[in-house]
Amino acid sequence: MDAVFLLANGTINYQTLYMFGYNGIAEMTKMGKALSKAFYGKNGTDSKLYTYYQGCSEGGREGWSQVQRFPQEYDGVIPGAPAFRFAQQQVQHSYSNVVEQTLNYFPGSCELAKIVNETIAFCDPLDGKTDGVVARSDLCQLQVNLDSMVGKPYSCAATTGSSGPPGRKRQFPMAGPTPAQNGTVSAEAIAVCKKIAEGLHDSKGRRAYISYQPGATFGDAGTTFNTVTGKFELSINSMGGEYIAKFLQLLNIDNLPNLNNVTYDTLVDYMQQGWTMYEDSLQTTLLDLTPYQAKGGKVLHFHGESDNSIPAGSSVHYHESVRKIMYPDMSFNESSAALSSWYKLFLIPGAAHCGTNNLQPNGPFPQSNLQTMIDWVENGVEPKTLNGTVLQGANIGQQQDICAWPLRPMWSSNTTSPNCVYDQTSIDSWMYTFDAFKQPLY
Repeated sequence: MDAVFLLANGTINYQTLYMFGYNGIAEMTKMGKALSKAFYGKNGTDSKLYTYYQGCSEGGREGWSQVQRFPQEYDGVIPGAPAFRFAQQQVQHSYSNVVEQTLNYFPGSCELAKIVNETIAFCDPLDGKTDGVVARSDLCQLQVNLDSMVGKPYSCAATTGSSGPPGRKRQFPMAGPTPAQNGTVSAEAIAVCKKIAEGLHDSKGRRAYISYQPGATFGDAGTTFNTVTGKFELSINSMGGEYIAKFLQLLNIDNLPNLNNVTYDTLVDYMQQGWTMYEDSLQTTLLDLTPYQAKGGKVLHFHGESDNSIPAGSSVHYHESVRKIMYPDMSFNESSAALSSWYKLFLIPGAAHCGTNNLQPNGPFPQSNLQTMIDWVENGVEPKTLNGTVLQGANIGQQQDICAWPLRPMWSSNTTSPNCVYDQTSIDSWMYTFDAFKQPLY
């Protein structure tokens, strides 16, 4: 939508906005169902045509837009790592840059990679199994000590830079060339990483948004190497910069030219502005899903726990918000069970954004979600866990069960699948209150 969002500077293309927000998918679904019924001869009233949707990232947000606004059209929806809460999510991509600018330190890629790898090494066994996968990023968050990494040596060969496939900025951010890097982790780099991990707070210490789980890479904090000065410098993340420039300032440019005078409070203001402008189109956080639940609709919601583009906590926060709104008079366990009868959330151990993670190659990733959904909807087979397959690394081909939230994985022996356990302290670490805003953020 970026290329056609503005008709001109200062003028939003509202038809495109609402088609992108939710109408486009709905119209395609209605036309597709009509065509399918005609093609397969299912126009009789007794001929059931099942309709399923699956998508990840922006596709995940679009899936939720359908559950929320067009519940009658779908029998099952499989949203992965949804980019909902768009105003906060997109500005979040600029937060790491503002941290670097505020602290006046711009870590190189090798220094950041060392911190991530040390985090993975420390947190890997906390789930009861040492396999190079952080399956319990909540325990990691509670126990990892980034300060202990100061002075750790790092060394990386020179790189030529890379770019991903066209049109996939979130999954494949640009990376410029870098020289060979050697050194030790600095206190300044740790300060940057700790501030990023805290998540955005305003100048009064009030939380505005969620950060990524420990073990995820610092993708938003990427810097660029200046061959003239021989130093790493600020590189404005285009996911955040383009949103601020084009969607908030309504300028037909692809990124902000600089972050002059941009503070943490400025980012909070940007979030509030986008929330106000696009609450009815892009936020996608409607919570009363009763019409979808009442018609028998099912949801399989998944999110990589080491996602470095959309925080895994974003999905947990939405799930918990739905639970509280739809089952307000039940206890946590009772309401969780009631919600799980038709809406399940799975956090994928070690997984990155909508896919596997090269830094945690032994982690599973679900490959049969659609079949699982069909079995649930058409045959009444409710999934207690989600089947995942290790797609790379030493354990390639291994099948692993993925626990359904709020249960968390814990291995008690060297088995391929964990025990799914209840851990209140860990659950609490996923709960957030966004008091930087005067209205509730769901």
